[in-house]
Amino acid sequence: MTDRRTLIAGGLAALLPLPAYADIPAERFPLWPGAAPGGEGRAIADQWVKRSPTGGADDIAWPHVATPMLTVVRPAKPNGAAVLICPGGGYARVAVGRTGGGIARDFAARGVTAFEMLYRLPHDGWAAGPDVALQDAQRAMRVIRAGAGKRWPIDPARVAVAGFSAGGHVAARLAARAATRVYDPVDAADRLSARPDIAGLFFPVVTMGDDGVHAQSRRELLGTHAADLDWQRRYSAEVDLPPDMPPTFVAANADDPVVPPRNAILMWQALQAAKVPTELMIFERGGHGPPAAHRDGRPVPWIDLFAAWAGDHGWHG
Repeated sequence: MTDRRTLIAGGLAALLPLPAYADIPAERFPLWPGAAPGGEGRAIADQWVKRSPTGGADDIAWPHVATPMLTVVRPAKPNGAAVLICPGGGYARVAVGRTGGGIARDFAARGVTAFEMLYRLPHDGWAAGPDVALQDAQRAMRVIRAGAGKRWPIDPARVAVAGFSAGGHVAARLAARAATRVYDPVDAADRLSARPDIAGLFFPVVTMGDDGVHAQSRRELLGTHAADLDWQRRYSAEVDLPPDMPPTFVAANADDPVVPPRNAILMWQALQAAKVPTELMIFERGGHGPPAAHRDGRPVPWIDLFAAWAGDHGWHG
């Protein structure tokens, strides 16, 4: 059995078996038409490492990202919904492969066109600093919408975001800060909305404050400003939620030894206070990853729970 603590990097490819979805095709392409913004004068190169000596060829993580990418997993029978998947890695790396992980393929098996994002990291010295992953997330949503009905058979009003671990922080900030201009437009896609229609946050990093903080994520995201209370507040995803925050599903495990479930609770409380439709699931067991199976071996249908709830709010995944 996989040690749940090894999921700190949010290795989505390891969470669900791939063979059942092996016939689902994937494609991969850069997010930006040229070099990503804010890297001028910096020697940044893409670098990946294996997550485990015994892991599969695509069980990798990226400690340095020069070229943010989207990997698209296409369903055989698309239902018009799409999801942008934000993997984790504690902002120290991004745990995502090149061929589409298990969660992306699970969504595709349900008819959802899934987009896995390889995003940039603050420690590489990008000009946007802690907002560099938000730049990529906003761009990804706009690229997805630009291809709706043309490149992909999706409805631009049915695009969700799903974030895992530190990717949950990326997803939450995208949902809350979609209207915040963090880069200059580069093409026609950037005239489109970056706001997701639904958000799913799974065992997420949320706060940068001491109450529940995942110390690695705060250190990697804020760098020399990690102890600055103003910076902590600015980059806490639960702070100052806008009135148009999309309906948001939040899930965590009570026994998570890596990212305290307090993060999920803080996000849910903030969503409730902002009168944003929300649902919170705190599962008993599962560590830092999906909820553990029942003792009789039956899996907990956590993606089903998210998809059904999102369907109540118009996504129909």
